[in-house]
Amino acid sequence: MIELGFPSPARTTIIASTHRLYSIHEKITTAGNVYPTERLMAGAQAFARQLLAFDALALAREHETEANAILLGALAGSGAFPIPADGYRAAIERKGIQVTANLRGFELGLARARAGAAGGTAESPAAESRQPPGNPAAAERPGGVGGHVGAPDVPIGLRSIVAQGIERLLDYQDRAYAERYVARLRPFFAGDAELATLVARNLAVWMTYEDAIRVADLKTRRSRFDRIRRDARAPDAEIVVTDYLKPDLDEIYGILPDRLVRPFAQWAERRWPHGRPSLGQHVKTTTVSGYLRLWLLARCRRLRPVSYRARHEHARMERWLAAVARASAWDVELARELARAATLVKGYGDVRRRMYGVFDDLLARALRAGELAAAPGDVSAARELARRYRELVREGPEGETRAAGLARDVVDRLASGDAPAAAALLAAP
Repeated sequence: MIELGFPSPARTTIIASTHRLYSIHEKITTAGNVYPTERLMAGAQAFARQLLAFDALALAREHETEANAILLGALAGSGAFPIPADGYRAAIERKGIQVTANLRGFELGLARARAGAAGGTAESPAAESRQPPGNPAAAERPGGVGGHVGAPDVPIGLRSIVAQGIERLLDYQDRAYAERYVARLRPFFAGDAELATLVARNLAVWMTYEDAIRVADLKTRRSRFDRIRRDARAPDAEIVVTDYLKPDLDEIYGILPDRLVRPFAQWAERRWPHGRPSLGQHVKTTTVSGYLRLWLLARCRRLRPVSYRARHEHARMERWLAAVARASAWDVELARELARAATLVKGYGDVRRRMYGVFDDLLARALRAGELAAAPGDVSAARELARRYRELVREGPEGETRAAGLARDVVDRLASGDAPAAAALLAAP
C-alpha cells in the first residue's frame, strides 16, 4: 500500500504486524535477497501520521488468539474511526465465532495501541530475526564454549557465535562433529576478527546442510506437532498432517555409505548429467506407518559422517577454508569476500548442483586473479571480482551467466598483463 502511494503522512494511520511474509522477489534470488526490515519500517514511519507496528503474530501465538483480532483491537485503540471499543466487542460477540479467543486478542491489540498512542514506539524484529539459532548465553557456560565442547582458546569476541554454532552442530549430529567444527575454526582465531566471525557463522550453517535425514528429523519432532495443534486452535479436532516430499536420486543415495553407492552415483551422473529423476511421495506423518517411515530415516544420522554426500560436502568445505586462508595471506578483505561466498551454497537438488558450479568457479577465478595480482602487490582486482561475482549471482540465473563471463574476461586481462583493462571491466555497471 505504501509502494502504491495510498498513505499520506498528513492524515493516515498505519497499523501493521511486523512479522515478515517474504515476497516472490525475495524468495527467487539464489542468495536470499531479503529486503531490510529497517527500511520497511522507515518507509511506514515516513508515510504515516501515526504508526502502530508490532509483532501481532507472536502475540497471538503466545495468548492463543488470532493476529487479525489483535489488529482489530489496535484499530479500535488508534482512534482512527469514531467507533467505541464496545461496538467492536459487540460485533465479535454477534458473529459468534471463537468469541472468547477473539475478544482476548481484541483486548491485547487495544491495550497495545493505547500504549503506543501514549508515547510508545513501533518495534522492529529485524535485529532478532537475523541472529543465528542458538543461545548466546551458552558462551558463558562452564565446561568450555557451549558447555559441551571444550574450546578454551576461542577469542572472547567469537565465543557467542561459536557457542551458537556448537549448539547447532550438537543438535544436528554429535559432539565429535562439533569438535571438528572448532578444529576447522582454530587456524582463524589469531587473525582478523571479522574474517573469523564470517567463517564461524558460514561454516556452522554449511556443516548443518539439510539432507533427507535432517528433514525427517525436523518433521518428526514433538515440538512440530505441538505447534501444529496450537496453531489449529481446535483441541477436539482430528488433525491429519501430510508431508509432500520429492527427493531426487542424489538426495536418496546421498545418505548411504560412500563406498557402497559411489559406483552407482557415478553412473547416475553420467546417465542424467543435467538433473536426476525424483521420487514424489505423500507421507501422512500423523499415521503410525507414515510417522515410522520418517522416524526411522531420522535415526540414520549415524550414517551421515560416512555418507556419499558428506564426502562431497566436506571436501568442498575444505577447499573453501583453504582458499580463505590462502587469500588472507594476500589481503584480508579478499579473504572476507571468499568467506562470504559460502552463502551461495544452498538449495536442493538441481539448484544446489548449479550453485556448486557457481561457487567453485568463483573460488577458482578469484584465487587465480589473486595469484596474478599478488606479485605486483595489488589484489584489488581479485577482491572486486569476488564481490561482483557474488552480487551478480544474487540476482538469479541471468546474473550467474554474467558473473561467469565477467570473471573469465577479468582473469584473461590480468593474465595478459593488462590490469587497467581488468579494472575497467570491474568498474562497468
